[in-house]
Amino acid sequence: MGYSMVNVSARISDVMSCLVLSGDYMTQQIKIKEGVPDFFSKQVLEANRFYLGTYGPLARSFTVISGGCERCESDYRIDRRDFPFYCLEFVARGRGSLRIDGQTWSLSPGMVFTYGPGIAYIMITEADDPFIKYFVDFTGRKARRLLEDHGLGPGIVAQVNAPDVILHVFDDLVANGAGGRRFGPQICAILVELLVLKITEMQTTEMRYPTGAFTTYQTCRGFILDNYLQIHTLDGIAEACHVNKAYLCRLFQRFDNQSPYRYLMQLKMREAAKRLQRRGSLVKQVGYELGFEDPFHFCRVFKNVFGLSPAALKRLRQPHESESRTPS
Repeated sequence: MGYSMVNVSARISDVMSCLVLSGDYMTQQIKIKEGVPDFFSKQVLEANRFYLGTYGPLARSFTVISGGCERCESDYRIDRRDFPFYCLEFVARGRGSLRIDGQTWSLSPGMVFTYGPGIAYIMITEADDPFIKYFVDFTGRKARRLLEDHGLGPGIVAQVNAPDVILHVFDDLVANGAGGRRFGPQICAILVELLVLKITEMQTTEMRYPTGAFTTYQTCRGFILDNYLQIHTLDGIAEACHVNKAYLCRLFQRFDNQSPYRYLMQLKMREAAKRLQRRGSLVKQVGYELGFEDPFHFCRVFKNVFGLSPAALKRLRQPHESESRTPS
């Protein structure tokens, strides 16, 4: 999965403390030690986190402060009465509970929640299934408005029907935040807006009224995501998930607006695009590796997903490499 862990990155390592300004114009002293802010949890086994700092043009309308991915310890517990920034958290793996805004929620993969200045919350992981979770902290005049305009104001808990999509955006966000490049902070700000839009688009009401159907859908989607390289047919998915093929299709149409087979093909073609960019890769061989015995069928599916043939992608990525007798 995308949550590999590395050391914390930070923009400043020689500043011991700084005064921060939130979107609500509250001030709070943040202590910095070796580039790591004091609000980063120490109850983690591994973490890939970044801190861009609160210095510079704080008058910006929207600024990303920090973010990352954390693999939590079995006794992970966070009890905060306040927080100086707005934050969006996403549970990628594990289970636990959340007490926020007077309500208690059971947390599971695919759930997101928000908090910010003046919002108290308690988050506890289950000891036998600790969290792997992502977070991003941001501030600025438009920070609260961004969340509230999309129904994600501080204190909101939501469930998304396509957790893998949110995970990919978070991975991109963390990579850009930790990259130390010139436009990293601006790219991170854009990716937070993309996250909010994606969460809003994929949010489901089934969290508030859990049903067996939604649980079955999550199980089937998770199976496809974990095994898409080995499975090749709709029948194979239905058999492995112990559900009727027609019922499986109805579940995906209800919660995902697409068929399970199309989701499977999207995952396979995403992997195909990565493999095709390797120097010396052959279209026919990549198709065969992904379960396509007919290279022309592979090319048709690839073009249906991306709008261009595998050979065209190779020409774009490797303009000086030619491949003879490649079906397109």
